[in-house]
Amino acid sequence: MRSSAPLPKAVEQHAHSHVHGGGASPRLGWALVLTLAFALVEFAGGIWSGSLALMSDAGHMFLDSFALALAFFASWIARRPASPSHSYGLARAEVIAALCNGLGMLAVILLIVVEAIERLQNPAAVAGASVVAIAFLGLAVNVVVAMLISRGERTLNTRAALVHVLGDLLGSIAALIAGAVIYFTGWLPIDPILSLAIAVLILFSTVTLLRDVLHLIMEGVPREIALDAVARELVALPGVQGVHDLHVWTIASGRVAMTAHLNVTDLEEWPHLLERARRMLHDQFEIDHVTLQPEAIHGIRPPYRPAINIIPKR
Repeated sequence: MRSSAPLPKAVEQHAHSHVHGGGASPRLGWALVLTLAFALVEFAGGIWSGSLALMSDAGHMFLDSFALALAFFASWIARRPASPSHSYGLARAEVIAALCNGLGMLAVILLIVVEAIERLQNPAAVAGASVVAIAFLGLAVNVVVAMLISRGERTLNTRAALVHVLGDLLGSIAALIAGAVIYFTGWLPIDPILSLAIAVLILFSTVTLLRDVLHLIMEGVPREIALDAVARELVALPGVQGVHDLHVWTIASGRVAMTAHLNVTDLEEWPHLLERARRMLHDQFEIDHVTLQPEAIHGIRPPYRPAINIIPKR
């Protein structure tokens, strides 16, 4: 920018909303302990009783434990403060964990489908009463774990962990129904049929999660924010004649950042205008990490040309 008017000392101001907690989410920690404990008990019971069903369900619980452990570790890492090598901090550790857990869930879904098809082609004897008892205990544990996670901070990381838990919860419900049907009627195909139905339901949640994760990684505009609306509100501020180089993206879940160049009529009024702009962006769009650069529209010497994406005041 070239201008004959003197620039104010604070040409740019960053409004940081970084909140670094003292550690990972305690709810994730309790969920991990509960899930892992039940998986160990279930596995030990399977070895003692020789039940393949028990050991198989314990394997699913171990997978959930790994997903929760990854989410817990990422939550802890994400709260590390900014550093010279990571100026935004390590908040995107949660995004990486969500991506890994989402991809892991796709693998679990594939295994469920393969196993269900195998069971449809070669039905195996199932102890209906034992399945009901195991499923009931698993359902109780998964309900408690799901409540712990869902009542905490909602991020992509916790969403990914919750997808794993809800998958097991739905699986427990399906097992309860299948066990009861088999116990009273002896119809074995109900077990793989319900497994396939659960796999389809989980697939929709997993694909939605992965879509949101990739949108964030590609620094897409948050879906709840319309870029044109942000530009219109900025231009509507007194003293602003245009906006260009406007960018809005998500640093991590709940942390939205924005940068823009504003064409202003009076640089002397910039500190007051900046404060109004920051307040408006926070109140209307929940954008707290803001960087705005003023550009005077008077006294500009050639060959200045406004950016082609400038939005002028009407």
